[in-house]
Order: sequence, then structure tokens, then C-alpha cells
Amino acid sequence: MNQDEMKKAVAKAAIDYIKPGMTVGVGTGSTANYFIDELAGIKGQIETTVASSEASAVRLKGHGIPVEELNMVSVIDVYVDGADESNKYLHLMKGGGGALTREKIVAAVSKQFVCIADESKLVDIMGEFPLPIEVIPMARSYVARELVKLGGQPAYREGFITDNGNVILDVHGLQIMNPVELEQTLNNIAGIVTNGLFAMRPADVLLLGTPGGVKTIT
Repeated sequence: MNQDEMKKAVAKAAIDYIKPGMTVGVGTGSTANYFIDELAGIKGQIETTVASSEASAVRLKGHGIPVEELNMVSVIDVYVDGADESNKYLHLMKGGGGALTREKIVAAVSKQFVCIADESKLVDIMGEFPLPIEVIPMARSYVARELVKLGGQPAYREGFITDNGNVILDVHGLQIMNPVELEQTLNNIAGIVTNGLFAMRPADVLLLGTPGGVKTIT
């Protein structure tokens, strides 16, 4: 299987985690888009969905899948989303698509977080993919200086504004040995809205697409 076929395979496998009457959290990105397409096949069985981005909401509605604002639901039964990197502890790096803040909020509300990815996303040490950080625009330069102190090389994602009206700094050059600790450290820098480490609330299940089929990691 090529990479797209692996993404389609894990998206299809994730449907097994969706039960009748569930409220489903839906992520953002190419792999999540395949899941949305698969979810369309059982849309009559679910209660509703909560999207982590405007783009995903548009795609869901295009399939006739109901979408609800998060403030209107008390709990999400299952959240399905991709990742830019994952380690064996199911700590994730997310935000390549720029939806990290809403993705992290949806993950926090969810009973179960199912991550779907192709095998290239599983790494021993996170950080080869630049770490996305959503920043209040007025704090961009200050936050960048603080990130340099932590050993990172921040790059402003030019021409990109998040759904929340903020900017993204992509931090290169990090070897993330302790994702939980770094996530906490970044959370304490004034001006950072969210960082792309999902380690304090990791995935519960990783469905990994491989040439030999879908591998389940828990």
C-alpha cells in the first residue's frame, strides 16, 4: 500500500470504534478527511459530530452529517484524528494543518481518542517534524525569543491565520525527550495559546497503517 492507501485503511478501521447514538469528534487534515468520507456511510447511526476546524465542518456538512458546536454537547464519545508524529507511548505532535487549539479542546472533552496515521508518523524521538505553536499575534516576537532559549528555531508560518485569528510558529531543531514536560513548559509562556504536543492527554488508541495492514497500538 502507498501512503494514501494506508490513510484510507486506518480511516476505515476507525469506523469500528463508532457505535450507534454516539457523538463523534472529528479531526482535521488529510487522514481525518478520509475518516469523514467513511463516516458518511453510517451517518444515520450517530447522534452528531463536533468538528475541530471550519474546514472539517464544511466537509462533514457536505456529506449531510450533522455538526454541533462543542458548547452544545456535554461529552464526546470518541474523537478520531490524525497526527504529524507519535511515539510508542501515544504522545502525539499535531498542528501541521493549523487546527491544534480546537483539536486539543475536542480531545480534552472526549472519552476516547483514536489516532489514525500511516507508519511514517511513528517515531522514537519526536521533533523531526517542526512543532506547531499557536500564538497571540502581539506576542509573536516575544514567544519566538523564549523558544530560542529552549533550543528551538521558530519559523513564522507566513500567510496563515488560525480559525481563532492567531498565528503559528513552527519550531524546528527540537529533540523532544520528555513530551509531557515540554508541553507543560510551553503552556507557561505568556502569549502561547496552545502548543502541538498532545502528551498530557495522549491518544488512547493508535491505528497505524502499514503495507501489511492496520496495526493497533494501545
